Amino acid sequence: MAKHKAALLTAGGLAPCLSSAVGGLIGRYSDVAPDVELIAYRSGYQGVLLGDSISITQDMRDKAHLLHRHGGSPIGNSRVKLTNVADCVKRGLVKEGQNPLRVAAEQLTRDGVTILHTIGGDDTNTTAADLAAYLGANGYTLTVVGLPKTVDNDIVPIKQSLGAWTAAEVGAHFFDNVSNEQSAAPKTLVVHEVMGRHSGWLTAATAKAYVEKTRHNEYVEGLMMNSHLKNIDAVYLPEIGFDFQEEGERLRKIMEKNSFVTIFVSEGAGLDAIVAEREASGEQIKRDAFGHVKIDTINVGNWFSKNLGNLIGAERAMVQKSGYYARSAPANGDDLRLIQGMVDLAVESALNRVSGVTGHDEDKAGKLRTIEFERIAGGKHFDPAVRWFGEIMDGIGQPWASN
Repeated sequence: MAKHKAALLTAGGLAPCLSSAVGGLIGRYSDVAPDVELIAYRSGYQGVLLGDSISITQDMRDKAHLLHRHGGSPIGNSRVKLTNVADCVKRGLVKEGQNPLRVAAEQLTRDGVTILHTIGGDDTNTTAADLAAYLGANGYTLTVVGLPKTVDNDIVPIKQSLGAWTAAEVGAHFFDNVSNEQSAAPKTLVVHEVMGRHSGWLTAATAKAYVEKTRHNEYVEGLMMNSHLKNIDAVYLPEIGFDFQEEGERLRKIMEKNSFVTIFVSEGAGLDAIVAEREASGEQIKRDAFGHVKIDTINVGNWFSKNLGNLIGAERAMVQKSGYYARSAPANGDDLRLIQGMVDLAVESALNRVSGVTGHDEDKAGKLRTIEFERIAGGKHFDPAVRWFGEIMDGIGQPWASN
């Protein structure tokens, strides 16, 4: 049997698992197949197209365990879609007339890569599927095994994506400090905008983690630092509907009583309506290589702050975004255990020439397996009917219904 050579790449946005997943893969290969040569492509698929790679040395192998302590990606990310030819040409990654899939395939062949590990979300792994399909159709022998990372936890049919648990915990820690801003001025509205384009899972999970973190706080009774100050007064997700005017009336009463209001907002909540509103006014909305609205240009939190602030009589309104802080954190204990299981299976699958994405398959009773690429998709919605979310909303006292 020919000797294997494995390449690693991370792509898309950051998540609190990339560094650990890279370290885990290096460590696992060193343990079970130390003769497999390892390289990493710098900045995701950009590195593949440009032939820009890092050789994993023995010293790197020996110190790979240190990567579990860090956030970010030790090999760099980028957002490159190999089937978006125009974007790849525009960015100077391929020349006019070249097929990025072919360029990538030929680079992998020149590098002698037989195994490719992609660590990313649905875009990263569906791009890997496109590459695997192209390679198969053109006689290239390559096993592609992805690991599912996204703080949104929205990959079909994967039960839990890497990094999402950590992002919720760190987002709650972030807001535990921010919530004290309520004491800075009367009639303050604080909007906590949380990442989540299509799915409200991270917003809901961050709210849950925040409630659990602050539930047992002790206060000096009679002063203004009390449990009301740490309350969440509303949660808005893409998956739940609400009457804006009724919410304004409800929150105005809270503002009159407590002199502050706190809301958690998913960055995808009301996104379609806000985009339609802007496009109707003649604004050209920016989109990325995958056709997604560049969500950081929409500023959903600011829209809620402005429009809701006026309704509830806020004299001071502020938007705080935990996204970049949360997604750049090192993986927590729960994610480290999840990463280890998926890494072990990824290496096993790669050595057995089984392509796909490792994860707990919701269509197979939650079994950890290497899921077929054709079944991988993005945009999985959060299910607001789960018990723990209902308990959060009951505690808040916010009327809501599933969209």
